[in-house]
Amino acid sequence: MDAALLLLADSRLPAGGHAHSGGLETAAATGVVHDLATLAGFLRGRLATAGLVTAGLAAAACAHARPGAGAHTPLAETTPSAGWARLDTEADARTPSPAQRRASRAQGRALLRVARATWPGPVLESLAAASGSPHHPVALGAAVAAADGAPERAAQIAAYGSVTGPASAAVRLLGLDPLGVHRMLAGLAGRIDAVAAEAAEGVRAGDLPAASAPALDVFAELHQQAELRLFES
Repeated sequence: MDAALLLLADSRLPAGGHAHSGGLETAAATGVVHDLATLAGFLRGRLATAGLVTAGLAAAACAHARPGAGAHTPLAETTPSAGWARLDTEADARTPSPAQRRASRAQGRALLRVARATWPGPVLESLAAASGSPHHPVALGAAVAAADGAPERAAQIAAYGSVTGPASAAVRLLGLDPLGVHRMLAGLAGRIDAVAAEAAEGVRAGDLPAASAPALDVFAELHQQAELRLFES
């Protein structure tokens, strides 16, 4: 992976990702996740559902942003602005929780701001003109395209982020052994690559994944009702 794309996968990117737990904070508060074994189950489930969906949206956004995306993408024969609007609708349809929609748009807005400063150009300006608060995977796919990355890389970064964010939150919330958590993440590497490949292949075939995770939707709504919380989502 090119060094420029590693920046987008880096948790130190100043786009606010560290403030979101991906449902882990509520999972920990309710006792669903309380040790390494339950964290592993949570991450596998999140990767197979939310991770697959975000990877597909990121790959589709990247394909739309790249010149000559062609007839094998879900957004074939659309104008740039119509394509962004279509992706926004597709992301909304796959995000039934209002709390998750707000979190996704907040992260997308922050990422778009960072990406426009880092890789200025027509791709990101087109997205910004269409939506000042795009969903996070849409902004990620556009940022990967602006950094000269391919849809497959956008999918890989999205799938990777779907588990590393919650894993980092688990260390902070539960005091888990960081070495054990990272050993677990290393064990998920093959699954991450497989999910990214599945998402990218679907986009090439003209499809977007639509896996659902009702528990994550419930966690997101419960999180917004909590009086005390460390993370934004």
